[in-house]
Amino acid sequence: MTRVCVDADLCTGHGRCYTLAPDVFDADEYGHSIVRVADVSGPLEEQAVNAEQNCPEQAITLSR
Repeated sequence: MTRVCVDADLCTGHGRCYTLAPDVFDADEYGHSIVRVADVSGPLEEQAVNAEQNCPEQAITLSR
């Protein structure tokens, strides 16, 4: 199982995470990322890894 975190201070709302991983991330009222599912595995973990790799601000942290 992998833990998903978003650093709200780094996120500027590009939206790549919730576009690439809509089952893991969502947007708040300002377009910044929020975590929908904090502990992921299987296909959700794959989505989270893809989002982490594509975050321009490196605001997403995955801990295993």
